[in-house]
Amino acid sequence: MSENIGQNIAEEKELTEVLKVRREKLAVLRENGEDPFKITKFDRTDKIDDIRENYDKYEGKIVTVAGRMMSKRVMGKMSFADLRDGSNRIQLCVKRDEMGEEEYKKYKKLDIGDMIGVTGEVFKTQKGEMSIRTSSITLLSKSLRPLPEKFHGLTNTDLRYRQRYVDLIMNPEVKRTFEIRSKIMTAIRNYLDSRGYMEVETPILNTIPGGANARPFITHHNTLDIDMYLRIAPELYLKRLIVGGFEKVYEMGRLFRNEGMDIKHNPEFTTIELYEAYTDYVGMMNLTEDMIKTVAEQILGTTKITYQGVEIDLGSPWRRISMIDAIKEYSGADFSTVADAAEAKALAESIGIEVDEENGPLSKGEIISLAFEEKVEENLIQPTFITEYPVEISPLAKRMPSNPEFTERFEVFITGREYGNAFSELNDPIDQKDRFVKQVEKREAGDEEAGMMDEDYVNALEYGLPPTGGLGIGIDRLVMLLTDSSSIRDVLLFPTMKPLEK
Repeated sequence: MSENIGQNIAEEKELTEVLKVRREKLAVLRENGEDPFKITKFDRTDKIDDIRENYDKYEGKIVTVAGRMMSKRVMGKMSFADLRDGSNRIQLCVKRDEMGEEEYKKYKKLDIGDMIGVTGEVFKTQKGEMSIRTSSITLLSKSLRPLPEKFHGLTNTDLRYRQRYVDLIMNPEVKRTFEIRSKIMTAIRNYLDSRGYMEVETPILNTIPGGANARPFITHHNTLDIDMYLRIAPELYLKRLIVGGFEKVYEMGRLFRNEGMDIKHNPEFTTIELYEAYTDYVGMMNLTEDMIKTVAEQILGTTKITYQGVEIDLGSPWRRISMIDAIKEYSGADFSTVADAAEAKALAESIGIEVDEENGPLSKGEIISLAFEEKVEENLIQPTFITEYPVEISPLAKRMPSNPEFTERFEVFITGREYGNAFSELNDPIDQKDRFVKQVEKREAGDEEAGMMDEDYVNALEYGLPPTGGLGIGIDRLVMLLTDSSSIRDVLLFPTMKPLEK
């Protein structure tokens, strides 16, 4: 322990000295009228990636590029450096005789991490390294902090998430993840736009946290003097638009849930929700499968991927199985034979499930859902639609005509995780109000995740919601899947973190 403490103290002392030296360099530049922070613009002629991809076109050509100096190797009258812009990296060949004595001295005083502009001739070294024979260098921004030598591979991933800007500088593969994320979101939008869906925006500040069961974030509106909630789902607003006459709508954006954090959950996250009139949950199943296959093919060039060492086939027809049948397959328990909550509890306990009723008795449907979570979910590695959810856990889904205790709802699972949730939307205003009442009763009994009564939404349903299919997909989890990322924090540029002083 004492050795580690001593090492940390030595590292802090060394860093303090480096910071001091770099600020002294800046002070000298300013005294000489060369303050880099006063430069407002630099005209580039080319990006490095274009030069690398089209060398035959650029060989012998004079170019002006700009970026961050990632390394520097001074060898007397000749030096080399690596320059990286937002597209790629290239070697700089710097010679004193070509730049001049004074300019070469200025170059030698540059630090790794400095932002520079470079003009020179494109060529290849004898070893075949694509380079720029540098004729001039302009300091565009001084790096007052040193870049870490080995940022990648640090066991302290907390630092990478807190200082994402350094993570992006040092690890090109991290930047690549977020480039893929952007392309995935664009591909989803293009898919839906091409099928006649319209992108819309609904309120993030809500007077009622509706559309899902989750604990909301609460704030206060001073002018109106009312408590408001960051939205936990846009569902009820989007279905109001279907009532109003739009037939295909979607919204991609942030949701906020004041709940636990782990490798699958962040308090704010991105989803897409879409609604289509005159279809049902089967139509949403078909759309979900086709959309994810299409996006994977466009972005990755294949529908066969590997996630954390496990091969996943997105291209084959996705399995479809009811929740009851899935529980029976993986545990042997047949919940279709139970008549009430007491029998469901006894059956669940017989297969080793602890039914916790400390906060009140669970319904038959809630116990069935618990059995599914504990006995089935982790086994659903290949794409699988789980259908026919109990009505007690599906307050916004339409009942199955053949069995009113269950709903026309599905969730899609891949790698043992849920990626999407959809149903034939409940459009009976009387049934909907009754279910809201039951949610309110649960909330009054202490369930902070239970929904509230939304009288205006019931009012909208009374004007008539056509048969409608609705779908929500977690964008962050989909990005995790398609980039082989183990944690949701790896696909969020700035994940929620506790302040260091806390």
